[in-house]
Amino acid sequence: MKGNEAERYAETFLLHQHLNLLERNYRCRYGEIDLIMRDGEVLVFIEVRLRTNLIFGGAAASITRFKQAKLLRSARHYLAGLRTTPPCRFDAVLLSGSSGSEIEWIKNAFDE
Repeated sequence: MKGNEAERYAETFLLHQHLNLLERNYRCRYGEIDLIMRDGEVLVFIEVRLRTNLIFGGAAASITRFKQAKLLRSARHYLAGLRTTPPCRFDAVLLSGSSGSEIEWIKNAFDE
């Protein structure tokens, strides 16, 4: 499984959890957000990470403080284009295992 496949796999998983897709691969000058979805009234910015081995700490360890800061700046850019700011959260979908098919969804993976 590669990056785009992992994002589609995560998207399908989240759609089955009743989230609604708003944006895929949102890009701005600050970075990229893999998925932007709505969970009820909450706007969810989602980082998808794939790690097929745990040599460097796995998928969760790859979301560094630097990456979190980029996601936060990108999310603020997205929110600036909205009329009102809804409640928001940052989730992570971690794919692991030899085929990348093991999935872990972490709601509120980090805060501002």
